[in-house]
Amino acid sequence: MDPSETPRPGTADEIVGRPDANRVAAALAAHRVLGQLGDDARAALQARLAPQRFAAGAVVSSGAALAARLALLLAGRVEIADDRARLLLHAPDWFGAGVTSADARARCRARAVDECTVAFVDATAVDALRRSHPMLALALAPPDPAPAQASDPHLNLIRLPVRSLVRRDPVTTAPTTTLREAAELMRDRRVSSVLLVEQGRLFGLVTDRDLRNRALAAGVDPSTALIDIATVAPLTIPVDAPAFDALLLMARHAIHHVPVMDGERVVGMITATDVTEQHGTSAVFLAGDIHKQTTLDGLVGCASRVKALQTSLAAAGSSAWATGHLVTAITDALTTRLLHLGEARFGPPPVDYAWVAAGSQARSEQTAKSDQDNCMILDDAYDEAAHGAYFEQLATFVCDGLHACGYVHCPGEMMAKTARWRQPRHVWRDYFDQWIDTPEPMALMLTCVFFDVRSVAGRSELLETLRAEVLARTPRAKLFLALMVGNALTHRPPLGLFGQLTPARRGTHKGTIDLKHDGIVPVIDLARIYALGAGNPAVNTHDRLAHAADSGEISPEGARDLREALEFLAGLRIRHQAERMQAGFEADNQLRPSDLSNFERSQLKDAFGVVKTLQDVLAMRYRGG
Repeated sequence: MDPSETPRPGTADEIVGRPDANRVAAALAAHRVLGQLGDDARAALQARLAPQRFAAGAVVSSGAALAARLALLLAGRVEIADDRARLLLHAPDWFGAGVTSADARARCRARAVDECTVAFVDATAVDALRRSHPMLALALAPPDPAPAQASDPHLNLIRLPVRSLVRRDPVTTAPTTTLREAAELMRDRRVSSVLLVEQGRLFGLVTDRDLRNRALAAGVDPSTALIDIATVAPLTIPVDAPAFDALLLMARHAIHHVPVMDGERVVGMITATDVTEQHGTSAVFLAGDIHKQTTLDGLVGCASRVKALQTSLAAAGSSAWATGHLVTAITDALTTRLLHLGEARFGPPPVDYAWVAAGSQARSEQTAKSDQDNCMILDDAYDEAAHGAYFEQLATFVCDGLHACGYVHCPGEMMAKTARWRQPRHVWRDYFDQWIDTPEPMALMLTCVFFDVRSVAGRSELLETLRAEVLARTPRAKLFLALMVGNALTHRPPLGLFGQLTPARRGTHKGTIDLKHDGIVPVIDLARIYALGAGNPAVNTHDRLAHAADSGEISPEGARDLREALEFLAGLRIRHQAERMQAGFEADNQLRPSDLSNFERSQLKDAFGVVKTLQDVLAMRYRGG
């Protein structure tokens, strides 16, 4: 909802007659907590429900009243929104007490999306329920207030368009402008960069740092044309893109100036300062420090700050989606810098290559605890005898450097330093054809890694053209997809016969749940199969689920439920790891359900239940059930 809108409040004349008794009884019985009440208690509660009808746009409830009352949505849709996020509810969803924070800072509001009917249990009745039924005391208590800084600046950046960061018209000049003239222009206009434009087209970018390092320090004649020291064809961002995309672009490429484009026309410039004034993350500056390093030891020092970055993001209440993208951006920056240092040591590459991240890095879903999965796609001009030694040295340097930075070697050796995963493009095409045509167990395991790939550095076309060819085949490969489903079902949520959590019963991790393999990996597997079934090139799991809903691979409701389940599970994992790192322990994925509140355990069971249901649906689809 636009903050400038003022929704109409609900009024007393919107009170309606008693709701359908059977419908309310069914909703009470299905509630994960209220359903545990006895028949008499549920009947008494049902009698306390006071239904009201609200017109589209009306405020259903807000602030303290929203957190104090229990509400059942009987018809229509309601949107719950605060400064951080929004959630769309459908009948017969519950909201209010036990779900909505009582923290005044949250400024939470429930608004009718269309005409709706809501039945309320007033605050007095909710308090009576807490006193009479101890099992409801925690379930109906408001969640812990968020910390003061937890307005998730990343979500703000996601909603904020880049155009809102543009503060002035771009300062432009011709490519033939001299260095002296450019310096005078930047001084007079009080800017740190100038854009090179000719006939309305952007050609390059020069910053004050370029003038110092590429001109003044190098003794270049002040009458030299600006184009001679410019960054030609600079990275740009569309004016309507989310500001968060600008943050990621700066972090991944260690840049501090990004031209803003409206089609082919440059309309402004944003800097790292513009973004960080909206969001105080250190990610951009950490990436900048990485770019400055000239030794492996320096990069190791920068990498040691990633754990602190994740901890600060968790403390700020950042979404799992945003945290994953930012942590991954730092891995990308480290990888790119290691490649630059490697090329400086071993010389320029004899043929083009693409350095390709796989797994969680490719999906932009990394945490501070990640091993490395990567490979190299070499141009088909590659000759093993002439070029093999160079690329072996470069790949080994980068993989060992990442290991030193905390991204440990892949136990399965799925890294570019392994000769098998450092091959020309045509060999990679043969690999994928073989995996699709002969999907034996090892092939299925490899596809779970190498169907999640993203180019980090080098010539990205080597990967993108290969991806397009492979995805043209996968929708028709029914046996391959069916076996992928069977392989995905080896990871099942830890739920018992009656929907209870079933932690490990023996071994080192007795009493814990593996958040990664028990919950997150199954969602990733589902999204991957949806993407392959539709031939969709998306790699990030949230993006895959959104595309799957658009293409009909899954219902919009199923996609929404899976995205919410993934966000909850991944967020729980990030917070768990942050708590361990703050306490001086290594981050892991093993969570004890007993460490969670009743409310969190209920959410965890709900998330696992969503995953299990969608797994079963997919199994029936591909097994002809």
